[in-house]
Amino acid sequence: MDLQKQTAPAAATELRASDADRDRIADILRDALAEGRLTADEHAERVEGVLAAKTVGELDVFIRDLPAAHQRRAPHAPAPGRPAPGAIPTEPDDNVVAVFSSAVRKGRWRAGRRIHAYAVFGSVEIDLSEALFEYQQVMIRAVSIFGNVEVRVPENVSLRGTGGGVLGNFEVDHLDAEDPYAPVVHVDGWAVLGNIEGRPKRGKLVADILDRVQRKVDKGLRKHLDR
Repeated sequence: MDLQKQTAPAAATELRASDADRDRIADILRDALAEGRLTADEHAERVEGVLAAKTVGELDVFIRDLPAAHQRRAPHAPAPGRPAPGAIPTEPDDNVVAVFSSAVRKGRWRAGRRIHAYAVFGSVEIDLSEALFEYQQVMIRAVSIFGNVEVRVPENVSLRGTGGGVLGNFEVDHLDAEDPYAPVVHVDGWAVLGNIEGRPKRGKLVADILDRVQRKVDKGLRKHLDR
């Protein structure tokens, strides 16, 4: 059976597949192989197809005849709303300023509760894709005047944006994380003859979420054993 020649339903299936989508399908195929639902040759053939797939619909074809494809996913819990006034200090934990220059925050760094970014005839990049999130709510206040502010976040966090532009551009993607305990990044700001944008960095996942889930499991297990 040539699985790649099967057609998937339209709509959301035409969305471009991310690395995280491919990893999810590969995990399902690995489990199916371990359970004896697929032979080694079938598993190898499907994994090869998963790596070559371009859309979500093409990925779904490879698990359509497996039980995991028909299990209902739990509905997404809404991400926490904006923090109440005063819940987050008004003083920033970090200032990122570029005046006729460029400034970058990236790599393995600790993201505070509030970050201020100012780009005046300059460029600011705030890359949270490998950052350590110590708080669930992160506020980024961005001001761009004849400049550019770019915010990048992992795929598995929630992202919100509030702001606008005066002869400029303010564009922040709306993301909803599956994990209700995932960090929420709020990007607020104004672009005056400049640009402010927030985007997920494809293929990047914040590991802190997995660590936090493991700690909750360990805590629950300890409570059970102590009874």
